[in-house]
Amino acid sequence: MSHTTPPGWYPDANVPGTERWWDGTAWTAHTRAVQAPLSVPHPPAGPAPAGARRSTRAVVLATAGLAVLASAVAGFLVLDDDGGRGPGPGSGAGAPSPTATAAPSPAGGPDENPSVLVDQLNGVTLEVPEGWEKPEHTLDDTSTMRTVGSYTCPGDSGNFCYHGTVTVRTAGGTDLTDMKELAEQDIGTAADHAYGEDFAGGLPHGGIRSHEQLASRSVTVAGRTGHLVRWKVTTGKGPGGYVQSLVFPSAVGSETPVVVRFAFDAGQEDLPLSLMDTVTEGIRPIGDATNGGVGSTVAP
Repeated sequence: MSHTTPPGWYPDANVPGTERWWDGTAWTAHTRAVQAPLSVPHPPAGPAPAGARRSTRAVVLATAGLAVLASAVAGFLVLDDDGGRGPGPGSGAGAPSPTATAAPSPAGGPDENPSVLVDQLNGVTLEVPEGWEKPEHTLDDTSTMRTVGSYTCPGDSGNFCYHGTVTVRTAGGTDLTDMKELAEQDIGTAADHAYGEDFAGGLPHGGIRSHEQLASRSVTVAGRTGHLVRWKVTTGKGPGGYVQSLVFPSAVGSETPVVVRFAFDAGQEDLPLSLMDTVTEGIRPIGDATNGGVGSTVAP
């Protein structure tokens, strides 16, 4: 049995001072500058009392023990049963070699705050609206928040739907770099994912019958200039809904475009279109709780 290295930011030995994102199976194009370590103040010079010396020695011994344990765990994560290196940072042709330790810990920890959705890969955070949740697992493995409580899809009694969802993903499968063109290209895919055919080939909302464009304009998000496109969608079953594709350069590394998709069912009093604007305005770079870019308000 092999043990894979979890997704995260790891040192890129080919580019000193840079970290690269490992997605759990392969290196990606996402890079960022190495985060500066926190400085630790030194104790004042001079002899310490006898009790303090004993306490300091105990701390040193405990710290050394933890370091040995951490090294053993790190080695277990990257070595397979034959003693060879399993898939992960530093393995594979052309992959950057790890530095210092065989399997450095990813930067940052798990997102414990239920009111904030953190996307480490794209370097942004979103405020989770009241009455929404962050699911632990999603079918397409994207950073997601959604309304609490599901309902039976109007076009498929065997499936469950949610009145509102917002997902964050990296723009892929395209050579486009213009934010407006990317948003215009993505909105159709966003509509299909929300109200068209599902992963199993079913039509939870009876399929899309038509759409009307409500907005297409430039917007500043997390200090970056992006673009959004918003549609109203009519479906074969149920009330239909509203979808929006918001595209902007990532706040970290090589600024790869980020796509934030919105899907709100129509006819829901607690899902006004202004909530899309509120969520957009609340997008911040990771580590910036107050000075992120403010999104432009978009009227329906």
